[in-house]
Amino acid sequence: MTNEPTSISVPRGLFIISVLYGGMASLAGILGNKLVSLEPLPLAVEAGIFAFILLVVLSSATAEIYGRATANRLVLFGFIPIIVSMILIQLVLALPPASFWEEEKRDAFDIILNQSTRLMFAGILAYGASQLLNVFLITRLKGESGRFLWLRSMIAGVTSQALDTLIFITVAFYGVVPLMKIMPGQLLAKIVLSAAFVPPLVYAIVALIKRLDAEKPQ
Repeated sequence: MTNEPTSISVPRGLFIISVLYGGMASLAGILGNKLVSLEPLPLAVEAGIFAFILLVVLSSATAEIYGRATANRLVLFGFIPIIVSMILIQLVLALPPASFWEEEKRDAFDIILNQSTRLMFAGILAYGASQLLNVFLITRLKGESGRFLWLRSMIAGVTSQALDTLIFITVAFYGVVPLMKIMPGQLLAKIVLSAAFVPPLVYAIVALIKRLDAEKPQ
């Protein structure tokens, strides 16, 4: 009698979503080092918002198709690539640079990646709270009919991004800079971006998941 390992069947859509989710979770902190102008609006936002919007979209689509429990697990597993990437960044920063590497490139690399412990903690805290809230809201508002996905995704996306901003800016900058000088602009920018992009992207990802799961594996 042979003991064969038990295979675990994971829907193709969920597998692809999980891979993309982990990548966006790792990338968001790096993209956040650039401030992007939202012309013609007199607003600027850290570029990590674009990765975080995708995280909101992916967790929302997962909750819609696979349920709240699966989406919550996706969010919790998202801590793994975030923490691992932070550890690797600190390891790379601690290693001595090559002697022939140009000094200006070395300095730029350190400036971009060398975030303080406080900023990293703020990012992790804001990520977990906002993403779990997003999953809770989109499933709680679903009801029996499961209708109005565009409205549910917009409410969940806007609310979770507002919470993300409140937590991150408060934890990262309290006592360092006046919070009201940066909080209103960041809140408005993230609300506008979430309201504009989250609903259509959620519809697109939900349609993609359904198509992937409907295809028979080769």
